[in-house]
Amino acid sequence: MSAPKRTGPSAVTKLAVPAARSAWRRYPRELVGSVSDAWAGRSLFAPASAGGGEAARGLAGTDLGVVWLGHAGALVRLGDSLVLLDPVLSARIGPRVGGRTLGLGRLSAAPLHPSHLPEIDAVVLSHAHFDHLDVPTLEAIASPRTAVITARGTRGLIPAGFGRVVEVDWGKRERVEGLEFEAIRPEHWGARTALDRERGFNAYLIRSLGGRGRRVFFGGDTAATEAFRGVEADVAVLGIGGYDPWEHAHATPEQAWGMFAGMRAERVLPVHHSTFRMSDEPVGEPLERLMGAAGRECERVIVAPAGGGWAA
Repeated sequence: MSAPKRTGPSAVTKLAVPAARSAWRRYPRELVGSVSDAWAGRSLFAPASAGGGEAARGLAGTDLGVVWLGHAGALVRLGDSLVLLDPVLSARIGPRVGGRTLGLGRLSAAPLHPSHLPEIDAVVLSHAHFDHLDVPTLEAIASPRTAVITARGTRGLIPAGFGRVVEVDWGKRERVEGLEFEAIRPEHWGARTALDRERGFNAYLIRSLGGRGRRVFFGGDTAATEAFRGVEADVAVLGIGGYDPWEHAHATPEQAWGMFAGMRAERVLPVHHSTFRMSDEPVGEPLERLMGAAGRECERVIVAPAGGGWAA
């Protein structure tokens, strides 16, 4: 799932071997499971976990709140608007063949079914990787009242049915549905396949244009970077998993905490962990290491199961 930061032959070789070994430990078994699911006619969306929508409904009484939806996905309340970040509620992620998805299965049920989401004002997509831009989920939530904010070169991947699809490039800002979206360059890459490496990849600062001007920062996927230093936000949504052996593309928990500490942000919601077995670190390790890095400031970490969250 990863591409090297540096293009030199020695760097590519150094990263290719552990990457291939890591993939071989998982993907053959997952592909067999994908075929089994297709043969059995299982739904693209596994049954949702019990009570998973309670936190989402609880956002109605606040102007700032976040609910973790598993992996990198989150439901965010900003002022009067509801925003979805990289929603992936499918039972599996990966390419689709004959209407079925071939790839990694969830380690636990999604916190809710797409049909149980409230009306969404904007969907924010960081980049085109299958674990962030999930077409089945997007097809299930498409609505003419919902705008999509996405990276350069990804408009053609968005299914029909949304009111607007707006591409934002690094350093640019777009205003949609009472919100402002500013794209910031993370340390990652945006290819959907090995043949389309010209697609963009974004982190975002999202501002509410009304009320108290609440701000949420979404890091998308990124290795350690100084690009977020000084960014001001009420909540930062940062990935903490997928680093073994992909540290060149996904920050370690300690690096994620370091990026958060360099921001002017009040709280951090850790995401991109414990949902799909995409890398070699133990499932519970990322959050444990993050809390260790946070130390005496651990109360600033929003610790929630998938379907849980925090509200101001």
